Amino acid sequence: MKIGIALGGGGVRGFAHLGVLKALEEKGIRPDIISGVSAGALVGAFIASGYTYEKTLKILQNKSLMAYSKLQYPKYGLFSLDGLKKDIQKYIKIKRIEKLKIPMFITVSNLNDGRVEYVKEGDLTTYLLASASIPVLFSPVLIDGKLYSDGGLFDNLPISPLLHKCDVIIGVNVSPVQKIEKFDNLVQVASRTFQLGVHSNIIRHKDKCALFIEPTGLREYEILNDNHAKDIFDLGYNYTKNMDIKPFE
Repeated sequence: MKIGIALGGGGVRGFAHLGVLKALEEKGIRPDIISGVSAGALVGAFIASGYTYEKTLKILQNKSLMAYSKLQYPKYGLFSLDGLKKDIQKYIKIKRIEKLKIPMFITVSNLNDGRVEYVKEGDLTTYLLASASIPVLFSPVLIDGKLYSDGGLFDNLPISPLLHKCDVIIGVNVSPVQKIEKFDNLVQVASRTFQLGVHSNIIRHKDKCALFIEPTGLREYEILNDNHAKDIFDLGYNYTKNMDIKPFE
């Protein structure tokens, strides 16, 4: 059975993807194709390039998107992701998406044309940065004369590129909506606005998955707070480990 796994966006909640994937592998389930957006694309790229779940966690756990970012003159976004670019290029030696050890689609939003794109070829770093660039917070990425940003704007659980290419599709959502009592700054307001906007496009894909995984407890963690990476990893791992899942045949 050919298995495709879609990894949704969700900021630092994306560390749960690593735990989910580790638990699935222990159950004999490994992806033949990965489709990722934003944090899911970043995690997926590390795994598709050959990193273990624990090594990926170690590399990324102290560096949320905000830790990677630098305040700039806000022409297109409040922050740049130059720090993330440096670490991707430092740790992932494979430069092209189509050269990854596991085939992968990276989801991005074409702001000029107003549409989603599922990219399977091209410069890996460039498209990962675009996929992680939450509008307003982070500057979009210029590719072939057009601006690209976070693919979650249109599709925060990108199973579409897996349809008709896999026998089984697994969707992993790490962006459930939580209640927030107060906001302290513009960054929190902007990230919350984006989170609410992308939530509805997750629900419509749920029924197309043979297996849908949404670890409970993620609502307790803000999407830009990087202080609980290991806890989020463990949450995803333990939730999936305790699911009654058998290898697909």
